[in-house]
Amino acid sequence: MNRMRLFTPGPTSVPEEVLLEMARPVFHHRTQEYRTLFAEVSKLLQMVFQTANPVVTLSGSGTAGYEAAMINTIPQGGRVLALSNGKFAERWVTVAQRNNCEITVLKAEYGHAIPPEQVAEALGKGKFDAVTLCHSETSACTVNDLQAIAGHVRKTDAILIADGITSVGAIPVKPDDWGVDILVTGSQKALMLPPGLAFVSVSEKAKKKMETVKQPNLYLSLPHYLKSLEANDVPWTPAVTLVRGLHVALKMIAAEGLENVWKRTASFAAATRGAAKALGLKVFSSNPSDSVTGIHYPAGFDDKNFRGALRKQFNVHIAAGQGSMEGKIFRISHMGYVDAFDTLGVISAVEIVLRQQGYQFDFGAGVVAAHKELARAAAG
Repeated sequence: MNRMRLFTPGPTSVPEEVLLEMARPVFHHRTQEYRTLFAEVSKLLQMVFQTANPVVTLSGSGTAGYEAAMINTIPQGGRVLALSNGKFAERWVTVAQRNNCEITVLKAEYGHAIPPEQVAEALGKGKFDAVTLCHSETSACTVNDLQAIAGHVRKTDAILIADGITSVGAIPVKPDDWGVDILVTGSQKALMLPPGLAFVSVSEKAKKKMETVKQPNLYLSLPHYLKSLEANDVPWTPAVTLVRGLHVALKMIAAEGLENVWKRTASFAAATRGAAKALGLKVFSSNPSDSVTGIHYPAGFDDKNFRGALRKQFNVHIAAGQGSMEGKIFRISHMGYVDAFDTLGVISAVEIVLRQQGYQFDFGAGVVAAHKELARAAAG
């Protein structure tokens, strides 16, 4: 019997310590016990977010967090500069459309980052309420230069709302230093939890924007959450079990050290990219994210058959391509609860199935290349 090996870019594997904590009896959230726990969780979230700004915890997915960020800071009919280079950035365009915003889209093909100079040019041509983008666009396995883009946005009155759903806790992101006003992530990525929580950091500039926006939503009203957070509380019933698991997961990250987590994630990404090249496969993206690696299929390969064989034989779960890359690539996550042997294992499994399905290559070359990359990272 093979245990499940989860390499999808969300949900990711959950540590045993976190699972055990979530299996303990639930306690009532309107108690000092919960407020004490939540106070420590909120401080640990600030560490992972690298921010002194408050970090709101919502019971909902990353999409709920990002929608909350947009509807609370962008007025109906407001002007949005939307940076779009993948499926999730396209989702944020949809949110703006449903909020009747006037939208200017800067678009790049999947696998390409948005050039910061294009953002600067667009900002120079008009006044915007907000700029939206994905830092690490999971569907396109691509990282945008958030630091450079933020440097342009902070010179304007617009706020910068960044999807950090596959970057926070996985790759370097420093919202306070860079000037990111709202940063969003979800529990099921680098934070090593099941799906069900979203997190939103809010700058002073974003708070001032909220004061000017009247939106009808109650559950996703960020001012309500910010007010409750001052008392280490939440306005509505929280997902207590997930918050307890979050407490354990965040302490694990703190014990390892956030910069060490970043380095570990980068080393697994480098090992996987090195393996792909050694096997004669093309890595997808001209500016790849370390959170998730996309790899082009050999000619004639069927996505469902390939991933299905990995699941059936080894219980290894990798992700399909999305949007315009559906059926053309497979994706391997490097986020969260994963180690070097997991990385070598998924590469080995990929080699076996590639060989079974007729691809010709030097068997074992990918694993050897990955070993070399991991050794190089360990040596500093």
